[in-house]
Amino acid sequence: MGVTYKYFGAPDGATAARVPISMRPEELGGDELGQGMFTKIKPETMAAMVLTGIEGIPLHRVPPLELVVLHPDYAVVKLPMTVVDPLRGVGEETVGAAAFIWSTVPDRAGPQDAFNVYQLLHRWQDFSDRLHEAGHQAYCLVWP
Repeated sequence: MGVTYKYFGAPDGATAARVPISMRPEELGGDELGQGMFTKIKPETMAAMVLTGIEGIPLHRVPPLELVVLHPDYAVVKLPMTVVDPLRGVGEETVGAAAFIWSTVPDRAGPQDAFNVYQLLHRWQDFSDRLHEAGHQAYCLVWP
């Protein structure tokens, strides 16, 4: 059994903590932005992918996630804004370079194929734009 991650936006931690957890991922409605982003990619991997590829931060310097809620059945974590902001307004070359950089970083988890990373970063870029437009922060609901 794997873990499911739903990235979503919320104006603050109190709102994020009230995410409905009794539903399965396919039943979980949209967030305040109209839709969340489901993936099997861990939030710490997503953070490392953006910060290493776009910002050039060494893997060991990627900031930790903030735990908002820890429950026996689920957790909600907050991603640092430094993970969302770098993708806003960058072009194809930057996203392509970030995907290539991440695909060559040794000793890390997550997708290895540069094209898959590129597609994921584009989805994350769209998600980042929607978060910014709504004035929200990035959170991730994690459950088995």
